[in-house]
Amino acid sequence: MKKTHTTPYDLADHLRTPQEIAAYLEACFEEADCDAAFIAKAIGDVARAKGMAQIAKDSGLSRESLYKALSGDRNPNLDTVLKVLSSMGLRLRAVPAG
Repeated sequence: MKKTHTTPYDLADHLRTPQEIAAYLEACFEEADCDAAFIAKAIGDVARAKGMAQIAKDSGLSRESLYKALSGDRNPNLDTVLKVLSSMGLRLRAVPAG
């Protein structure tokens, strides 16, 4: 019997264009059901795709603090989220639910 070879899957490798990134985050926002850690992890996926060092530089935050805040293990504060989104060329917007 032939063995199946698998490789680790990293979502960040598949977030290449602004449209892909926006669609991914929008889907995560809809799926999150008010789970801030889930949203933080999704934003962290995008930050890794764009380069965490560059996001840290552009947002004025340290790389270490970004990894911690966007790991999905914590709920980052809104200031951090807004700085990271802005450094990625993204913004939050409100739309009616439903």
